[in-house]
Amino acid sequence: MAKDVAGRQPTYQRIAAELKDAIAAGEYGPGERLPGESDLMSRYGVARMTARQAFGVLQAEGLAEARKGAGVFVREHQMVIRRRGIQRLAVEVWGAGGSIWEVDGKGREPVVEFLGVTDEAAPDAVAPVLGLGEGATACVRRRRFLLDGKPVMLATSYLDAALVAGTPVAEPDSGPGGIYARLAELGHGPARFREEIRSRMPGPDEAARLGLAAGTPVVLVCRTAYTAEGKAVEVNEMVLDSSAYVLEYEFDAR
Repeated sequence: MAKDVAGRQPTYQRIAAELKDAIAAGEYGPGERLPGESDLMSRYGVARMTARQAFGVLQAEGLAEARKGAGVFVREHQMVIRRRGIQRLAVEVWGAGGSIWEVDGKGREPVVEFLGVTDEAAPDAVAPVLGLGEGATACVRRRRFLLDGKPVMLATSYLDAALVAGTPVAEPDSGPGGIYARLAELGHGPARFREEIRSRMPGPDEAARLGLAAGTPVVLVCRTAYTAEGKAVEVNEMVLDSSAYVLEYEFDAR
C-alpha cells in the first residue's frame, strides 16, 4: 500500500478505513447516506479531492455507490443465490421436466427474460468445441435471469444449428426440462459437464444489463455439455453478478 513521505498511510486511505469500520459497525446501514464531501473536509481538515478519493475507495470496493445530486450511499445488500454447481445439473432435475435455475432460486420465483434466439456464426473459441466447420452456423440462445426483480445473470448458449433446427431448442420456450431434455429426446442428452470459472470487471453493456454498482466484478462461467460419446452439444457462457452469488460445489472424495 502506498505511504506518504512520513511512512504513514495516505490520508484518503485512513478516512476510507474509518468509514468502512463505521459501516461494519452498523453506524451507516444499507441504503443510508454517508457524510458528504464537505463533512469530511471539515472533520479531517482535508481538501475536497482527498474526500473524493476516500469515497472512491469505498465505491471501488463495492461498499458504496454515488447517486447523482444526492451523495454517496452505503450499497444495499443483495440476495445471496447459492449456485449448486453439481446438484443443479443432475439428470434427475432436467430429466424430470424441472429447471436447473429453480435449484438456485430455492423456492423463490425466477424470471427468465429471453433476449433472442438466432442462427449465427459461433465465436472462434466456440466453433471448434462444437465441431462446427467453416460456414456452419450455431443456434444462439440469449437470456437474462432475474430474481426478486433484480437481474443477476446473463447467459448465452451455443448449439449446432443443424442439430436443433425445427425443434423447441430453436424456440424461446424450449419446454419442460429445458434444452437438455430436448437434446435427450434427439438422442444427444448431456452425460457430462465441464465448467470453467474466472472473474473480471464488467463491460459497460454488461454492467447496464445487470444493474451493477460501480466496483462490482462479474463471475464468468463457461459450461460445456457432452454426450456419453464425448460430443460437445452445448457451450453456455454465463456472466454472473458476483455480489449476488455463492458458487457451491459438494462432491465425494474418491
